[in-house]
Amino acid sequence: MNKSWLRRVGSTVVAAAAAVVVAAAPASAHVTVSAPGATRGGSAVLVFRVPNESLTNSPTVELAVRIPGVTAVDTLAVPGWKVVTHKDGSVTAVTWTADSGGGIGPGQFGQFTVLANGLPDMDKMTMPAVQTYADGEIVKWEDQPETGKGEPEYPAPTLALAAKQSGGAENHGDIPAMSTSSGSASDDTARWLGVIGIVLGALGLLIGGGAVMRRRQ
Repeated sequence: MNKSWLRRVGSTVVAAAAAVVVAAAPASAHVTVSAPGATRGGSAVLVFRVPNESLTNSPTVELAVRIPGVTAVDTLAVPGWKVVTHKDGSVTAVTWTADSGGGIGPGQFGQFTVLANGLPDMDKMTMPAVQTYADGEIVKWEDQPETGKGEPEYPAPTLALAAKQSGGAENHGDIPAMSTSSGSASDDTARWLGVIGIVLGALGLLIGGGAVMRRRQ
C-alpha cells in the first residue's frame, strides 16, 4: 500500500512539473535580435527572430521594428512578405507585412534580416518591436530591464556593440609575409651550406685517395 501510494504521488508531481514547464515555455520565447561581431560605428547584419506565441493559433502577419542611430539600412527579401522602410529623424523604421493568407503559423518562427550601416557609438542598441497577429492581437516588445528586477514580460530586442577596432590591427597582416620571406632566405642559405659541405667532403675523399695511392707506389 505504501509503495503504491508513493508511486501515485510521484506520478502526480512529475505531471505537475511537466505542466508548469509547458505553460512557461511560450513566455520564454521573445522577439530577439542578433548580429555577431557588431561594433560601434561599423556595419552589421541584424537578424530579428520572431516566434509565434498566439494562444488562439493565429499567425503573425506583421512585424514593425524601430532601429535608432544608424545611417542607412538595406533589407533582405523574405518570400511571402512585403517590406517598407522609412526614416524618422535619427530612427529608421522597418515594417514587414505578410501576403494575404500567409504569415508565421503556430509552432513556427520567422527571421527578418537587415544590413545596418553606421551603427551608433554606444554600448548597446535597443530596438522596440511590434508584433501583430491575424486575429488583431498586438504585442509590443518595448520593455526595458530595471535594476534589481528580473527580465520584463515583453523585453525590447537589444544588441550589445563591441568597441571600435584600432587601425593598428591591420598592420598585423604584414607580419606573416615578413616571416615567410625570412624563412625563405634561411632555407636558401642552408641549401648552399649543404652543397658546399658536399663539395668539400668530395675533395677530402679525393685528396685522401691520392695519398693512399702514393704510399702504395
